[in-house]
Amino acid sequence: MPDAQLLINTKKLSMQLANLTTRLPILVEVLEALSKHKDQQEAALNLITELSDITALVAKRFTNDSTADGIQEAFYLTVGCLSLAISQTNIPETSESRLTFLLHHGAEHVFQMGFRMIKELSGMPYDAFVSDFDNDPFIRQRNIKLLFAEICRADPISSWSGDDTYNKEKLDRGRNQSIVECAKWLRKNHFSGPVKSDDLDANAVIALTIIFAISGDRRIVVRAGQKEIENLVHGVRENKPDIELCWDNLLKIVPIEFHPILRERMEQYKNTIIKKILSKTRIKTVITEMQDYYAGNELDIDYP
Repeated sequence: MPDAQLLINTKKLSMQLANLTTRLPILVEVLEALSKHKDQQEAALNLITELSDITALVAKRFTNDSTADGIQEAFYLTVGCLSLAISQTNIPETSESRLTFLLHHGAEHVFQMGFRMIKELSGMPYDAFVSDFDNDPFIRQRNIKLLFAEICRADPISSWSGDDTYNKEKLDRGRNQSIVECAKWLRKNHFSGPVKSDDLDANAVIALTIIFAISGDRRIVVRAGQKEIENLVHGVRENKPDIELCWDNLLKIVPIEFHPILRERMEQYKNTIIKKILSKTRIKTVITEMQDYYAGNELDIDYP
């Protein structure tokens, strides 16, 4: 008998955990709420018609409108895209509030909202390296399609977390965008004139700027060659500048919106590459480490 009771309690606990971790697409919850309104039959029929039309359009543009699998995938994308859009609205997170929102705006409009979110997210940098390749129309369309499938594919009877994926991706890409904008500003203000290049390694640009700032000459350096690195190392080892003061002087000439990024990197570099530059580490070793881990293609090094 105790074993039977234990089994019952275990099953109850499993069901509770499943309810906590399993979340159906938001559109499914909305449709369930709609099914409870017997006076909304016309609205339900209109919604079904809209969903069918959207699915047909998605199949034609993104999957395959000639096969059952293609149409099914299009339906999954439709469910997820509508769910994503609803999840990002500033309304109470209840099925009834979401149903009211969907019926008021219509499925087509809400779908367009969700797809616009995907398109805008796709336009934000995936990482902090930007190249002319990213602006190719074919690549841009491919990236939209891949992100659309990654975030919006939602099987109506399976757990869905596309909204969480979207929020995390937006946060990550937003940070990358800030890093890229910071690097672009630094490039524009390079001491010998703006650096113009289609390829941009934003992390490398920021690293070089912070490293060269320890010289104390208040120049913004985003590109350098072997001789400049050697002069920097020899100079700071001889003069032993106040690193924090040098960095404060850099921050005074950089827009305040970029300070958090620069301060974070300063903290990272203080006990790593900066410590080696100031130490008796061989210059060749310092330069090799800078090229491998910090400044990459922004350095012009002659060492083999």
